[in-house]
Amino acid sequence: MARFRHQEASSSTSSPSLCCYDVFLSFRGEDTRKNFTDHLYTACVEKGFNTFRDDEELERGVDIKPELKKAIQQSRSSVIVFSKDYSSSRWCLDELVFILGQKRISEHVVLPVFYDVDPSHVRNQTGCVAEAFARHEENQLSTNKVKQWRAALREVADLSGMVLQNHADGYESKFIMQIVKVIDNKLSRTPFAIAPYPIGIDSRVETINSWLQDGSTDVGILLINGVGGIGKTTLAKFAYNVNFRRFERSCFLEDVREISNQPNGLVHLQIQFLHHIMSGREVKIHSVSEGVKKIRDAIISKTVLLVLDDVDHMDQIDAIFFMQDWFCPGSKIMITTRCAGLLRGHQVAKSKVYDVETLDVDESLQLFSWHAFGQDHPIEGYISLSKRVEDQCGGLPLALQVLGSSLSGRRIDVWESTLEKLKTIPDNQIIKKLRISYDGLQDNPDDQNLFLHIACFFVGQGKDYVVRILDGCNFFTIVGIENLVNRCLVTIDDENNVKMHQMIWDMGREIVRLESKAPGKRSRLWRDKDSFDVLKEKSVRKILLSRCDFSCTCIYPCWLLIQLFFFSGYRNN
Repeated sequence: MARFRHQEASSSTSSPSLCCYDVFLSFRGEDTRKNFTDHLYTACVEKGFNTFRDDEELERGVDIKPELKKAIQQSRSSVIVFSKDYSSSRWCLDELVFILGQKRISEHVVLPVFYDVDPSHVRNQTGCVAEAFARHEENQLSTNKVKQWRAALREVADLSGMVLQNHADGYESKFIMQIVKVIDNKLSRTPFAIAPYPIGIDSRVETINSWLQDGSTDVGILLINGVGGIGKTTLAKFAYNVNFRRFERSCFLEDVREISNQPNGLVHLQIQFLHHIMSGREVKIHSVSEGVKKIRDAIISKTVLLVLDDVDHMDQIDAIFFMQDWFCPGSKIMITTRCAGLLRGHQVAKSKVYDVETLDVDESLQLFSWHAFGQDHPIEGYISLSKRVEDQCGGLPLALQVLGSSLSGRRIDVWESTLEKLKTIPDNQIIKKLRISYDGLQDNPDDQNLFLHIACFFVGQGKDYVVRILDGCNFFTIVGIENLVNRCLVTIDDENNVKMHQMIWDMGREIVRLESKAPGKRSRLWRDKDSFDVLKEKSVRKILLSRCDFSCTCIYPCWLLIQLFFFSGYRNN
């Protein structure tokens, strides 16, 4: 099982089908608007439910308002507060009929709450309910409408509901707390759908769940670190789904890197965060500094579970919080990133790093098989080919999913041809995802060049050897390698050798291959055939003889070219 790495900081200082609401409150305003229903609404909002209540004091017109119909359709549940005179309101009864209709055609949850009326009176239409219907009939209302109302009352009374006198000894505050708990259980809110084949997730998320549930009163920060496509976001979503109810407020900010690069992107992230933390309330922010102040005021008194997904720069974190102690004790912050050193120099006392591991051989074969064959193992005739794909992917979930889906239903000869092609030209969808880490170095082209040099020539070589050679080529190799390690582009093994994930390796060489298509842009050679083709050119031989002093002082030295001529076979794809 993976373990945390501790990281100390530097000492420097709509459509109707969409659910917009969790709860729709149905009630008779004259009876409970300013007392019981108001307290219930506040409790729902405090729990984090997006809750709708109609704020109109008086009924206007005969029919239920279109806005209320839309709100019911866009709610996951309705709580119907039956008060003594609820049945006297034609408006409330029409609303009840519509709510039950929504229940019949969808997964809409209905919870009847009998505040100061006996459920048997509602079911049998006796007592205060009988008196209300006598008045309706005196007013010569449509017989069909009255039948609808009576049927709706009988139906809702047969549902599992809550009665004030039967719960919490009649204490309203305790009763309301129990209602909110029942709503939470009935909705079983799961914010995110997880990958259809969550192979290997349970074992990897166990450590994260333990951290989220450790009961600490500190404000915890966890970096979920790893190369693109390794499943960081999936793990974070899985952990969020399991644990968000433990906190008074929760927010999962997706695609932080992408959104922050848009015009006014950081402000948009701040608005999105406050919208979640303040239970759906609309917030206006005109600048990042204004947003930071509003966030500080909003998070100081409630425990918060916050996930910042795909962060690659400190200003994205600073837009949400400058310091850990802004958060209420017990809050937890998870940050998914490709940059393990992200928080260095940030004003946080301590953070942990969870390095996401690749899938093992068995897990990889299972995940690939689900996407390629719709079962957890390869079908007969494709076993050896599947193992070759698994080896090519190096345990990277994204690669296994993409290649499994693309090869599904294909003939064996297509599989073989695809595998041969992948040796030279990796899958574009995978490369696009992995290249984000490389493009993140665009402000430091020397590190980009260093990465490409390593991908073409030095994978598997000792770090000291690589430093000696590339320092002679005017690179600052030690700090450059550290930057690449922080970007999950390179690793250093226990024997101090420079390593690279197979798909990252392929991505680096693909970048060089694409660059080489431009006239005069062939910059690196690692295959025998390409090396011989270049060395056969007279102009190259003249350069070797006239300019090479073996001092290795230029970016692409003749010394490396000669070395490549003799030794390019050490890894020949």
